[in-house]
Amino acid sequence: MSQTKQIYRSLLRELRLSSNQPRAKRNPTVAIHVRQLVDSAQSKEALDKTLVEARDFLRSSRIYDELVKRYNPTHGMSQDERVHASARRVGLDTPLEFKNEGGDKE
Repeated sequence: MSQTKQIYRSLLRELRLSSNQPRAKRNPTVAIHVRQLVDSAQSKEALDKTLVEARDFLRSSRIYDELVKRYNPTHGMSQDERVHASARRVGLDTPLEFKNEGGDKE
């Protein structure tokens, strides 16, 4: 049972690390669902396998997000910012947009 407890704690740790919100604002239904999963388990082996798979999924998702943020410099930018950053990367400047203040339509 100690291995199951260790896997369960590591799953809860990954849930905490993958959350973007502080503890007070987190939705408790995920932890409750995991707890119900543990309580209703039929066999120890199946429970261990399920907990390990969930933990590994959360860990790999968290690491993937970190790598995308680190190696994709345009992550989180708007379309205009992304175009400007791409142009700057190849040595170009994006032109300023023309704003017609006179009301003339040609």
